[in-house]
Amino acid sequence: MNRDRLFVNGKIISVDQRFGVYEAIHVRGDRIVAVGSSEQIKAGAPAEAVIQDLSGRAVLPGLIDGHAHMDREGLKQVYPSLEGARSIRDILDRIAALVRQAKPGEWIVTMPVGDPPSYWNMPQGLQEQRWPTRWDLDQVAPDNPVFIKPIWGFWRHALPLVSIANSRALEACGLDGSTPSMTESVHLEKDSHGNLTGVFFEHTYMSVVELTLMLRAGRFTGRDRVAALERSMREYNAYGTTSVFEEHGIAGEVLSAYQELRSRGPLNVRAHLVHSPSWSTVAGADREKLLATWGAWMGGRGLGDEYLRAGGLYVLMDEEGDGPRSPKENMLRASCNPYTGWAGFYNDAGLPREELKAVLIAAARNNIRCVGVTPDLIGLYEEVDRVVPIRDKRWVLGHISLLTETDIAKARDLGLVMTTHTNRYIYRAGIRTRDSIGIEREQEISPLRSLEKAGVRVSLATDNVPVSMFHPIWHAVARRDRSGELVAADQRVSREQAIRAATLDGAFLTFEEKSKGSLEPGKLADFFVCSDDPLTVQEDALKDIVSVETYVGGVQTYSRSGE
Repeated sequence: MNRDRLFVNGKIISVDQRFGVYEAIHVRGDRIVAVGSSEQIKAGAPAEAVIQDLSGRAVLPGLIDGHAHMDREGLKQVYPSLEGARSIRDILDRIAALVRQAKPGEWIVTMPVGDPPSYWNMPQGLQEQRWPTRWDLDQVAPDNPVFIKPIWGFWRHALPLVSIANSRALEACGLDGSTPSMTESVHLEKDSHGNLTGVFFEHTYMSVVELTLMLRAGRFTGRDRVAALERSMREYNAYGTTSVFEEHGIAGEVLSAYQELRSRGPLNVRAHLVHSPSWSTVAGADREKLLATWGAWMGGRGLGDEYLRAGGLYVLMDEEGDGPRSPKENMLRASCNPYTGWAGFYNDAGLPREELKAVLIAAARNNIRCVGVTPDLIGLYEEVDRVVPIRDKRWVLGHISLLTETDIAKARDLGLVMTTHTNRYIYRAGIRTRDSIGIEREQEISPLRSLEKAGVRVSLATDNVPVSMFHPIWHAVARRDRSGELVAADQRVSREQAIRAATLDGAFLTFEEKSKGSLEPGKLADFFVCSDDPLTVQEDALKDIVSVETYVGGVQTYSRSGE
C-alpha cells in the first residue's frame, strides 16, 4: 500500500548536491516524494497522509557501510560470553554454571576471555594476571570438553590471540605434548615437563587453531548464521545503517543465509555482496575461461534486486614467505572449506602476483569489477589498465591504510573507489603506525583530505569494530587515536564531507547514487532520526549518536523506544 507519510518539524539533512537542510519530508510507499518546509510538505500532501512530528530532531539518509562484515555481529551471541569476569575464579564459576546445564561429555564452548567488542587488557585485567589453564578448567569440568575461543583478531588489532582448552577437549581433539605447532604463528604452550597447558597463542589476526586443531569444538550452523544475520540487521539499524557493501567477499554459507532471509521478504539492511573465490577448488582451471563463465552473473552490478545483490570479485595477492598471510597459513585455514568460521569469506582467495594479474585482466575483459583491500594492488590495477582500461568500472581499493601522493594520483587516474578502515588506522593504531613509519610520513595515514582534494570517492566503513558508522564519521573529523593524540591532523575533513562519505559516496560505491544515499524526490526512503544533531553536537559526542527510528523503503525497521 502506497501510504503517504509526512515527517515534519525536523531538520532534514538531505546530503543533496548543495547539502540542503529542510524541515520536512514526504514519503509515499518506498520513495521520497518531496522535501521542504513543514508548510510546503503539508500543503502538497493528500488529506489522509499520516503526519509524524520530529520535534526538531535531525534526520539523515540511511548510512551505508562500505566494509561491514554485518553477519559477524549476530554470531557473537551464539556462544556464552565471559564478559565481566575479573578473575580465573569468575571464569570457572561461569563454566561451572554451563556444566550444570550440560550432559556429561557434551562440549562447552564460550566466547573469549575479556570484554567485547575489543577484549582489551587480558590477562592483565584478571586478578591473577595470567590465563587459566587446562587444569583450572578441569576443576569445574572434569567430564566435559571445554574450549574458550580466541578473539577474531581484527576486533582488537593487537596480538597474540589466545584460546584455552581443558584436558577433555585436548583429548577429544587428539592433542598432546608431541603435537607440532603447524606454523610459526601458532604456539602450543607447555609446562616444564613438556605437557600442554591447554593455552594456545597465535601471532596472526585470523585464528588457525580454531579451524584446525580445535575444529571439533564446534561450528556455526546454517541456522546459526540465519538467526545471527537477523540480529545483525537490527543492530546495524540501531545506529542508522540501512545498506552494506561486503567488499571482503562472501562465502557460500553466508550467501545462503542472506538468500534465506530475502526469501521471507524485504531485508532490514540492503546488501551488496562481493564473491569470495576459493581458488584451491578450481586449481588448474584456465583463468580466462573461468572468468568468462563467471562474467555472466558477476559482471557489471551483478545479479539481484534493491535489497540483495551479488557481483564483483574479491582479489588478494599472496604474501611471500611463511607469515600470517602466506599461502601456507591460508591453506591451513581453508582446510575446513566450505566452513569459514568467523571469516565468512574463503581463506584461499589469494594468488601469486603474476597469476593474480592474469585474473584481473580476464576480469576486466569480462566486465567483472575487482575489489581488494591491500595497497599493493594499486600497481597491479595500473598494469591491468594498460591492457584493458578500467577507468569507468569503479574498481575498489578498500581498508585504506597508508597512501602516498603518488598512490592517490594513480587511484584518481584509474577511477578507483576507496573505503576506509579508520577504526584501525586512525583510532586503534594511528600513533603506533606513525611511530613505525616516522613523523615525516604521518600525512599518509588514512589521507582522507588528500583523497577528497584529488577527487577520489571514499566510502566510510566500520569493519564491524564497532558497528556504528558514527565512529568512522568521528574519526574522519577529529583524527584522534584512542590515546587522545591527533593523527595526521591535516587530513581532517568537515562534518558535511564525513556524512557524505557515509551516505552518498557509499551509494556511488555500489552504482546506486541515483536511487539512494541522499534524501531527494524519487529516491528510496531510507533514512533515520538521529539522537543528536551531527552538524552541531560537540565533536567528541559525534561517535555516540544513535538512531531513534530507522526506515528502509519507507518502512520502520527499528525504534529505540521499542527496545
